[in-house]
Amino acid sequence: MSVKKIYLIRHGQTDFNVQNIVQGSGIDSDLNERGRQQAAQFFAAYHQMPFDKVYTSVLRRTHQSVQGFLELGLPHEQYAALNEISWGVREGTRITAEEDTEYHGVLAQWNRGETHARLTGGESPDEVAARQRPFIELLTSCPEEENVLVCMHGRAMRVLLCQLLGYPLRRMDAFEHRNLCLYKLHYTGSMFTVRNFLDVAHLE
Repeated sequence: MSVKKIYLIRHGQTDFNVQNIVQGSGIDSDLNERGRQQAAQFFAAYHQMPFDKVYTSVLRRTHQSVQGFLELGLPHEQYAALNEISWGVREGTRITAEEDTEYHGVLAQWNRGETHARLTGGESPDEVAARQRPFIELLTSCPEEENVLVCMHGRAMRVLLCQLLGYPLRRMDAFEHRNLCLYKLHYTGSMFTVRNFLDVAHLE
C-alpha cells in the first residue's frame, strides 16, 4: 500500500483552557475567539491538502476546530473513542498543585507506570487506550484513505500516540501538546512514524 498520512491535531483554545479548568469528556465546551482564530490559521495552511476523511471526537470543540474542512464537504465521522479522558468529579474544576493533591498524585502514578489509576469517577489511561483500539483498527484498515485529518484532545492524544508508536503509556507525557498543534504521522501498513512533532508553525 502507499504511505498513509495522518494529520493529528488537538482542538483549539477554549475559555476553560485559559482558566485552567479541567474539561475532560464531560464538559462540551466551545472554542473561544483565540481558538476560532487558531482553527482558521490551520485551515489557511492546510486547506489545499487532499484529505479523504476528517475524524473527530463527538465533542463540539473538535468539530469547530475543523469547521473549515467540513464546509468544504469533506467526509466526516465522529467517534466517542476519540473523546478526552474522563476526569470524573474533577471536571469543571480548576486544578492547581496547592488545591488538589489527588489530581497530581494520579499523574505521578501514571508516570510510574500505574496506568490503571484514575480519579474518582473518571477513566484510567488503560481504559482510554482500550476504547481507542477499535478506532485504530478502523484507521489502519482503510488504505483508500491516503490523507486523513484527526482532531481530538490533549490527554487522549497522548494515549493514542503511545499506542500508534508502540510506547508504554507511562511515557505519554513525552508527547507534549498545545491548542491546535499538529502531529503528522506516516503509516506504511506495518508501522507508524512521526514526521512532524508538536508542529505549531501554522499558528505563527
